[in-house]
Amino acid sequence: MNAEDIGRQLRELRVERGLSLSELARRAKVGKGSLSEIETGKRNPTIETLYALCAPLDVPLTALVGEAPGVHSAAAGGMRAVLLSVRNLPRLTVEVFRLEFPAGAEHVSPSHGAGAREHLTVVAGRILAGPIGEETVLEEGTALSWPSDRRHRYATVDGAAEAVVVITTPVAGRSREGTAVNRQG
Repeated sequence: MNAEDIGRQLRELRVERGLSLSELARRAKVGKGSLSEIETGKRNPTIETLYALCAPLDVPLTALVGEAPGVHSAAAGGMRAVLLSVRNLPRLTVEVFRLEFPAGAEHVSPSHGAGAREHLTVVAGRILAGPIGEETVLEEGTALSWPSDRRHRYATVDGAAEAVVVITTPVAGRSREGTAVNRQG
């Protein structure tokens, strides 16, 4: 999706939920002027801004950027996310992204909303990841899961890295099952 498509989708979701521009801006902690520019397609939002907007709208990221595999988003700190797959199940939306990190990349992600979870597997390099204050260094082939309803961080350790993350987001108004945290490694 381009900036205009994202803006149009964002406005539709905001109106559908009965939120004013000011109220969504307040809840997402995004400037009202910036939000207006995003909705009119004049500004291309970062992944951090999109996630900040997803939480109060109670939608997964793909509700704003589309569900076509290959869609990519740049994030502050150098991380790049490429959508591999999305499935809309009766109780969950399951999104699968490839994350690419150049050497020195660090990304702090806002909350993805109530009940959202991340399941990260490192496929190359080393990554420091997890909720702020609870980060763990993960080696190639190791995985970590956590509730992503709060701020969390990804940072490379000793060079470039790549990972796959599966993000599960409960469908609004439905059961929020599957909250166990698993560590492998």
